[in-house]
Amino acid sequence: MRKLSINGVQLLDHIVADDKFVTELANVGCITWPQREHLVKIMQPRDRNDKLMELLRRRSVADFNLFIYILGKRQPSLASLLKRNGGKTYSVNRFDD
Repeated sequence: MRKLSINGVQLLDHIVADDKFVTELANVGCITWPQREHLVKIMQPRDRNDKLMELLRRRSVADFNLFIYILGKRQPSLASLLKRNGGKTYSVNRFDD
């Protein structure tokens, strides 16, 4: 969860939490179906991302790992942001290495 706190700003700005993504999160049990329904009703991307981060902070480490797994399938550069060096902050442009 430390990684989420450190890198939350980058996630808020860059994650694409579209309906398909949040449905995948619900399918694997990372979030509940009622949480998914709440998220898809939020129209502004940054607001949706903010709510998703709030939900993830309340979930288990196992759920957070599922989030990273799904994020890795859809947005690998952001998933690597959460996996690297204990969650240190990196510029999004730095993922080319």
